[in-house]
Amino acid sequence: MAAAYPTLRLETPAQHVLMVTMSRPDAMNAMNTQMMTDLRDCFASFYVDPDIARCIVLTGAGDRAFCAGADLKERNGMTDAAWRRQHAIVEQAIRAMMDCPVPVIAAVNGAAFAGGCELALSCDFLYASENARFAQTEVALGIIPGAMGTQNLPRAIGVRRAKEAILTATPFSAAEAHAWGLVNRLFPTVAEMRVAALATAARIAANAPVAVRQAKASIGKATDLDRANGYAYEIEAYNRTVGTEDRLEGIRAFNEKRKPDFKGR
Repeated sequence: MAAAYPTLRLETPAQHVLMVTMSRPDAMNAMNTQMMTDLRDCFASFYVDPDIARCIVLTGAGDRAFCAGADLKERNGMTDAAWRRQHAIVEQAIRAMMDCPVPVIAAVNGAAFAGGCELALSCDFLYASENARFAQTEVALGIIPGAMGTQNLPRAIGVRRAKEAILTATPFSAAEAHAWGLVNRLFPTVAEMRVAALATAARIAANAPVAVRQAKASIGKATDLDRANGYAYEIEAYNRTVGTEDRLEGIRAFNEKRKPDFKGR
């Protein structure tokens, strides 16, 4: 991936796997305007060209924070107009993440507060280290979650728990997040968590890319549509895989007792 993003570090630790690291460790990886712009542009690029990677891992630099939310030092003294302009970039970034056709795993390595929690929630699923903490703290600052928090958190942990978390602005632990279904897997250390996230990403990346993208899109409709219309969408997504070379390769590889070599077409 050729683009350079001042606040993001992009690495390819395995074939077809991209690790995107939010890199403002001195600010607990808080999102300033530049990071919001970088996240928007980075994730929008996958919508334009999904072949850049077959799976993405999103994490934060260091062991203390995934992302502490918006940079409140930068926001101090902002005019209403400047605030709204900046927030429009966040809205675009979250939409780009939610629309990303490539699977995204959040590797939560510490605090994921406010907008940081919303970034994690916008990923397909989450791994976390035991030191991770989550919170939607916006009402304590005079605003409300504005990056899909009121939509994604209830879907992840249930409406009643989400109301308690958002309305009290009280942080909750990685263990609670795991017990409530927000976090898929929990690990003792950040290092172990990142290794596991990358291993899972590599496993996803080894599968047929078109099929993975269609499956992700179809699963995304499960909570948006009734079951009959969801199934209709699933069949449309299924039919998009039937004419691919990868479908033929998968059958050949199975019968020849070898690992398939998927090309993404």
